[in-house]
Amino acid sequence: MKFLISFILILLLSLGAQIYLPFWSVAIVAFVVSALIPQTPWKALLCGFAAVFVLWAGLALYLDEANDHLLANRISLLVLKMSSPLLLIAVTGFVGGLVGAMGALSGSFLHRQRTAA
Repeated sequence: MKFLISFILILLLSLGAQIYLPFWSVAIVAFVVSALIPQTPWKALLCGFAAVFVLWAGLALYLDEANDHLLANRISLLVLKMSSPLLLIAVTGFVGGLVGAMGALSGSFLHRQRTAA
């Protein structure tokens, strides 16, 4: 239950933060949620990764569909050297997931440190 609550909180708060703050604000959101809701470090890492992966991949897919794959197709040619917008979306989600995972893991370790002291 804590995993689902953390997942939803990270997803929704990160979505709100992405409107006004830079991309790394998802790490701060994942950090705060994981510091406030106690979980094991592995569950916090997985929760942070999954929430931000779903958010970033979903937003990238939505924006890609909105402009008929034009920009993602051209960027995938530049970065990946092949025309694969969906692979670029997956890479975008993976990078965002790593940022969220590291924030959530740090928050989980902070919570464990506070309770141990």
